[in-house]
Amino acid sequence: MTLPAASVPARARGAWPLTVRGTGAVVLAGVSVVLAHESGIVELLYFGILLAAMPALGFFSLLLVRRTEPARRVIDPETVTVGRPSRVRVRVGLRSLLPVPPGTWRDDLGDGLDGTAAGILPAFASGLRGGTPDERAIDFVYTVTGSRRGVHELGPLAVTLTDPFGLVRRRVRFPSRTSVTVAPAIVDLTGLTDAPGESGGTLHATTDRLGQGADNLVARPYAPGDSMRRIHWRATAHRDQLMVRQEESESTPEASVVLDRGALRWSVEAQDLSGEDAAFDAAVSACISATARLVRDGYAVEVVDEEGGILAERIESGDTAEVEELRTRLALITAHRDTGLAALTRQFANASTGPVVVVTGRFDTGDAAALAPLAPHSALPLLLCTDPLGDAVEHAASAGWRVGVLGRDGDVAAAWADAARRGARHVAR
Repeated sequence: MTLPAASVPARARGAWPLTVRGTGAVVLAGVSVVLAHESGIVELLYFGILLAAMPALGFFSLLLVRRTEPARRVIDPETVTVGRPSRVRVRVGLRSLLPVPPGTWRDDLGDGLDGTAAGILPAFASGLRGGTPDERAIDFVYTVTGSRRGVHELGPLAVTLTDPFGLVRRRVRFPSRTSVTVAPAIVDLTGLTDAPGESGGTLHATTDRLGQGADNLVARPYAPGDSMRRIHWRATAHRDQLMVRQEESESTPEASVVLDRGALRWSVEAQDLSGEDAAFDAAVSACISATARLVRDGYAVEVVDEEGGILAERIESGDTAEVEELRTRLALITAHRDTGLAALTRQFANASTGPVVVVTGRFDTGDAAALAPLAPHSALPLLLCTDPLGDAVEHAASAGWRVGVLGRDGDVAAAWADAARRGARHVAR
């Protein structure tokens, strides 16, 4: 059972081993002994000794409790996602010669995780009754939500036990920790207004000699070596020349997503896995969200960094499983040494492609000039930046880029929609 944090004693109210009831019993025992000495009433002395003995017996009973196995945590799903809850199932092993009443438990959450990891520990019976370790194990469940991308920890776990009289408490710590990977959120983005063919002619037909298929058949003039069985008689009669069958296959439109990892355009925190650079986290979320949107829209997508380093090999249209794998890999990505954006332009210098989405951080006029030669090589160049400086956005737009600004709040959906609308107006013209 999980309770609100306020319902569970915080850190067992410090290191004091007695409960309120136990403290009262000790105070009353002391008063009884003093009154017995002053009044000569022996019964008060016996009563005081009994009251003092009860906390001692309770403390002794708790000393018999021991850990039988470390805390084990199972997280479902295994990779936590920013903004999405995950279940944590915890199993602990405790054994005691005497029955132990219900207690409380509290699991420490890393800075990048939110949730109420505290609750009531169920009572457990005497270990003298036997049973397997699994039968004696205690399970409880709580929910965590990722608040920051990166690698964070769960633990240590603390269990607070009380004696049967409720006079004494003891904290049992399970020092083991569990690393949790928090992946970026995939924001649901609007589809590109432009049809794939309008976004760069990448949805085009290519002819391959695939045999005599019944679908997508086209005819071409006969060439020496063609099988007579492939003669297309209807086309031959229509064209008045010998024609043969050839299948037409449609190629998948292609798109590229670029995540700029250059350290000069991010804060120092972007170079570690703390997730404390909110702008870089927003950029990573924009990267995976754009990839997911393009894959759903029918594109085969390649994801690279500004140096051309492969972050994800070609993800085929509709391959959502590969998108999820990329999301997990992006949980561990950081900024690295800066080589500038000019290298990115050189990658597309000798080719034309479909949509290109570049996600970057601080963006100045020098960066806009470096990216300007790339825009003509893309059917739909989109630029998402977190911190534009000066009139860098205007320079990029004049070069042909459709720009969306993520801003300090990291609103990926709004930035994407703005860039996509600019693209739609451009194509309409």
